Amino acid sequence: MTRVVVDASALAAIVFQEPGFERVAAELDGATVFAPALLKFELANAAWKKARRHPRDAATCFAALAVALDDRCEIVWRDVSATDVALLAQATGMTAYDATYLWLAGTLGADLVTLDTRLSAAVRV
Repeated sequence: MTRVVVDASALAAIVFQEPGFERVAAELDGATVFAPALLKFELANAAWKKARRHPRDAATCFAALAVALDDRCEIVWRDVSATDVALLAQATGMTAYDATYLWLAGTLGADLVTLDTRLSAAVRV
């Protein structure tokens, strides 16, 4: 079975039906999906931003967030090494947030599913 790590840009696309969500859904279909706990907070921040920009849609944003983070969701949550992530961030010039996903994918030998072009480029290097 394929193992993937999903980042906030990719999961947010699915949760909030943003552009690119079809591609992400196809990449996740049938895979074992892993993510760092950081993803929960990045998604919460995305929901908050959307609710702030569109107050009439706030309830829908937060409901979608709740469904995405429900315990029945088939994401395998993993802890990461903060020190290793900081070292990777320094070596690559990316944020520690982005390096978290890259580190987890590397540690698991999994593909990284992202819509973030900079992070995607780092994976190809």
